[in-house]
Amino acid sequence: MKKQLIILPLLSVFSALTFFQACTKTSSQPQEYIADNTSFKSFSSWPLQSTKHGPDPLLMAMAHANNDSTVVRDEYFKNGQNAVNGKYPVGTIVVKHSYNPKGTVNEFTGMVKRGNNFDAAHNDWEYFVLKPDGTIMTDTSGMVMRGAYLMGGMCVSCHGGASGKDYIFSK
Repeated sequence: MKKQLIILPLLSVFSALTFFQACTKTSSQPQEYIADNTSFKSFSSWPLQSTKHGPDPLLMAMAHANNDSTVVRDEYFKNGQNAVNGKYPVGTIVVKHSYNPKGTVNEFTGMVKRGNNFDAAHNDWEYFVLKPDGTIMTDTSGMVMRGAYLMGGMCVSCHGGASGKDYIFSK
């Protein structure tokens, strides 16, 4: 009888804990990822997805020094991230380094899948202009160079050409 008195309350506690644990389990994928100056750190050590030389017809504009026949564009994906069912998960980070041997081009840009309806019409990507060390650049007025419509919407309008591939041209 004493064993039943002890086991019954223990079973009740165990059942309650199991129920609450199941109810509080969350996905390992974040609902929103807000990039900061540490997000792009050491990007050049990330997996190199692609290297393009000269003008790239996919760019459709002069973005990323596409008007320079000597330019090289290296694209890095943090953790080598791939799309899952055609969409990149929240927290995906991409950096593109455009440069040329003359040293007249040396630009760093990034994009992050932010999530949480940041820009739902364009799959929640946020665009960045970066410094060579991966920190987010500021303009002459001190404004941080980031956003859904960065550069007057140039980023999102160009990447819209790859909307069928979740706004990523290289994969």
